[in-house]
Amino acid sequence: MGRTSDAKNKILDAAAALIEQRGYTALGVAEICAAAGVPKGSFYYFFESKQALARTVIDEHWVTQRRQWEQLLGSERDPLQRLRDLFEATEEVQRVGQQKAGVVAGCLFGNLALELSNQAEEIRGRLQEIFEEQISLIEQVVVEAKERGLAGPGVDSREAARSIVAQIEGRVLLAKLLNDPSQLETLWRNCLDLLQVPAEARTTTTTG
Repeated sequence: MGRTSDAKNKILDAAAALIEQRGYTALGVAEICAAAGVPKGSFYYFFESKQALARTVIDEHWVTQRRQWEQLLGSERDPLQRLRDLFEATEEVQRVGQQKAGVVAGCLFGNLALELSNQAEEIRGRLQEIFEEQISLIEQVVVEAKERGLAGPGVDSREAARSIVAQIEGRVLLAKLLNDPSQLETLWRNCLDLLQVPAEARTTTTTG
């Protein structure tokens, strides 16, 4: 059982790295297996198709990312600072990736959404679910910010959260295009404006 699980993990790790570097469409099963160092037959023992593999890669990636988001957004810090922590962590992920690979890889979910949303309905649907989960996690923080008077009372919490997720994805896309993680630095300032944060709250969160 241990060897079987090890082979599956090798395939998943290789697929995740290759999809991040080159996208999904250009990859073949043989290339993935070669990178994983496993026989091609092992692939079909675990996955019925390349699309099924991509779905598993997406799910595994979200398990890890969701854990980080929940830790950052569920901390004891004030809600605005939690959002700032998320932005900084997102930028750091891109910086680390650039240091390792020489290029900014971008967001796995965003990359696949752009590449496959019109080709693979199952993947499109799963990515949509993940983005909605991200929006819900941020919405909880926006609601708390409003309750504490740290955000404008007229802010639509759900739409604000949706806009924040969209800005994260857009800025990550620019960072990838320009190979420049600093493109994410504007997220914080944009968030303050989007949430109509009062001047006094901006001072405390900026220096906190």
